[in-house]
Amino acid sequence: MVHGPMMGAVRGFRMDPSVTKQKIKPGTVKRMFGYARPYRWPLTIFLFATALDAAITVVNPLLLRELIDNGIIARDEAVVITVALTVAGVALFDALLSVVTRYFSARIGEGLIYDLRTQVFDHVQRQPLAFFTRAQTGSLVSRLDGDVVGAQQAIVGVLSSVLSNVLTLIVILITLFYLSWLVSLIGLLLIPCFILPARLLGRRMQRLARESMQLNAEMGTTMNERFNVAGAMLAKLYGRPREESELFAAKAMKVREIGVTRDMYGMVFMIAITLLTALFTAVVYGVGGVLVIRGSFEFGTLVALAQLLARVYGPIGQLSNVQVQVMTALVSFDRVFEVIDLEPLIKEKPGAAVLARRDAAGTAPSIEFDRVSFRYPTAAEVSLASLESIALKQPERTDAAAGVLHEVSFAAPAGKLTALVGPSGAGKTTITQLVSRMYDPNDGAVRIGGHDITDVTLDSLHDVVGVVTQDAHLFHDTIRANLLYARPSATEREVIEACRAAQIWDLVEVLPDGLDTIVGDRGYRLSGGEKQRVALARLLLKAPSIVVLDEATAHLDSESELAVQQALSVALQGRTSLVIAHRLSTVREADQILVIESGQVAESGTHLELLDAGGLYADLYLTQFKSQESREHPSERVRDSALGVPEFADGGGPMVRGPRGERPSWLPPRGN
Repeated sequence: MVHGPMMGAVRGFRMDPSVTKQKIKPGTVKRMFGYARPYRWPLTIFLFATALDAAITVVNPLLLRELIDNGIIARDEAVVITVALTVAGVALFDALLSVVTRYFSARIGEGLIYDLRTQVFDHVQRQPLAFFTRAQTGSLVSRLDGDVVGAQQAIVGVLSSVLSNVLTLIVILITLFYLSWLVSLIGLLLIPCFILPARLLGRRMQRLARESMQLNAEMGTTMNERFNVAGAMLAKLYGRPREESELFAAKAMKVREIGVTRDMYGMVFMIAITLLTALFTAVVYGVGGVLVIRGSFEFGTLVALAQLLARVYGPIGQLSNVQVQVMTALVSFDRVFEVIDLEPLIKEKPGAAVLARRDAAGTAPSIEFDRVSFRYPTAAEVSLASLESIALKQPERTDAAAGVLHEVSFAAPAGKLTALVGPSGAGKTTITQLVSRMYDPNDGAVRIGGHDITDVTLDSLHDVVGVVTQDAHLFHDTIRANLLYARPSATEREVIEACRAAQIWDLVEVLPDGLDTIVGDRGYRLSGGEKQRVALARLLLKAPSIVVLDEATAHLDSESELAVQQALSVALQGRTSLVIAHRLSTVREADQILVIESGQVAESGTHLELLDAGGLYADLYLTQFKSQESREHPSERVRDSALGVPEFADGGGPMVRGPRGERPSWLPPRGN
């Protein structure tokens, strides 16, 4: 059998030495110990207990020597009983030390994990939207999981391991040479016979372990993609379940094959170590036995020497990889610090003012854009290469530097509805994201109620501005929990009233679990229209003074759109509204329509004013409705006329042609 210390050596030789090639940023070690400072007293107790445990390593072999030489051979019962009681006492003390070290190890380790995870999570939450559009979710989760756990190992695992192994090795070597320098020297000369094959097989097993981890990761990715609602639906719609099963089976087979190979190498590894251990034991007992016969020392000393020499290999194996252990832990800390050091682009100024929800007269605040220019930030400004390794293989978009908005100026009057129309990519969504301060403009200013939004607190800004996008996100939780996300203090009555106003209560009321119905992953248990109405109910519960709607009815069927429109009539009442309109009936009724083209306000005015102007809006509106009316049933024209639904081409409506049948210039080229 291979002893416990020997197994420690085996694990040491399997570690990946490639980590030592990575460079650690200056100051990482100093910052690392900064996280350990709050745990200095538990850490002191833990390290002291670890040192005591290392010293106890030599106690049992020495007691065994005393038992054999002065007890059994000398036939002294008192010595035998005393040694037996001492062994029991040492065992109890060692068990107590194990409890103490385990308790403080867990307390320090879990505390460090908590501190790091909460700090990283809080810091990531404050990153701009551009950060999340670039970073891979799996990479972020890895920082909060694997790297954080690896970081705490730097303080708890590596520190205690180095201390324990160094002390154990020193104590054992001193005891060995005290008992017999000759046998100890012969035993230590056999160490290379143990280390060399262990390293050779260890490297091979490390490579197999890496391949196995990669294959398991690929298999896990396949499961994640196919087991979510969207992936499962796609496989079913295209009739690919059998192919998916075959694909998964092929990957699982590779995992199986490499697992068998790894286990066989492991078996060869263990057999080799067992044979070497047997060789070592034979040499020690052979040489030592001869010395015992010649009277150089007693038989108990020989047994103690054999046990102590066997325990030398564990610390040596562990310490042979101490550089790898330290660097692995420091790399994890470095990767965690890399995220913490990424400064958010959106910051709250010191002494920022609180933005009032309404003025003294109870009027909602206005929105003003003053010569606003904006370009989306580059990867270097908002992200990390290690978080988007796939994305960074592609060159940066050259059009990012050109900008999305160019000196945009307009005013959305207080309590009025302003609609944004125009082709895809014109900058409409960007304008709405600047209002909610998902981004800051590069030039110019965005003002709400006369206040530059960069001068107000983020909490008060988000309290004033409410947003509903075309793809309303719902958490995998109950309808109630999704609604209360907007205002946790809302009463049951307020929740129900918000549902009624959003035209969703009739559905919720008849559900078996009512408000406690689980909506599923991203709300997939609800239809598109139902999700949008739940999102509107959430908005109404928040009761913002400013409402931003980004294509809130896009991709909905006529019945769902009508229900959402009725909910919107309530949601927009008495509020300053900024609406991106493709299929919204509010276009005709808007107090102001802004036509956005190529990042600029091309036209502005009411529906009738823009029609009378005969510009781009008039061409789009008249062309589309004439082509639509020529294909509709009269009853449908009446319904659409009542709803006033202008289906622009980039919102899923019919093909639009210019006055002479040519494709309008504002439409993107075919195939885009």
